[in-house]
Amino acid sequence: MKNKIIIIQEGYCDALENDTFKADCTISLVKSRESGWLLVDTGGPWNKDKLIKDIQSYCADIADIRTVVCTHGHSDHVGNLNIFSYNTRLIVGNDISVGNVYEDFDFKAGLPYKITDDIEVISTPGHTHSDVSIVVKNTDIGTVVIAGDLFEKAEDRYDENLWKSNSENPTLQMENREIVASIADYIVPGHGPMFFNDKKLNKQ
Repeated sequence: MKNKIIIIQEGYCDALENDTFKADCTISLVKSRESGWLLVDTGGPWNKDKLIKDIQSYCADIADIRTVVCTHGHSDHVGNLNIFSYNTRLIVGNDISVGNVYEDFDFKAGLPYKITDDIEVISTPGHTHSDVSIVVKNTDIGTVVIAGDLFEKAEDRYDENLWKSNSENPTLQMENREIVASIADYIVPGHGPMFFNDKKLNKQ
């Protein structure tokens, strides 16, 4: 049995007038061959009912989600955390908790947080100072990295203007983009569809 990635919402980010934009994040389900269901990013609170229906179309119940990972703390990535049970493990950036009990894990030491032998959470700061990405090995398409806003969309591999303006630390983000690009067969970005990784980044 292979691990399975299901994109239940493709993220978007569209410019509006007066220097505003509308956005919501990519939301992914991971069916682990070892530990059941995992959700990556929850979308904004305005889509709570849709998220619940989407999850229930694959899982019998919200309680089937054993782990929720939010790649960073922006509102469009964490807006529906409150729909999950007290016993769900939450990984939000560098924080890990079950209920009100927090686990002391030092992401800054560079070690991955292992969920299973095939699935781990790695520190990939830059967009914010506490971004994480989820590495899923042993899928039908190879290694998939769910990268949050480390990659905004496929096009930003070739145009750094698409991500640098939203980055808290562009130099660090580029370093972590290169790390992810070196290990992923496919990348799930924060605001677009999953894309094949050709291992090439445009470094201007």
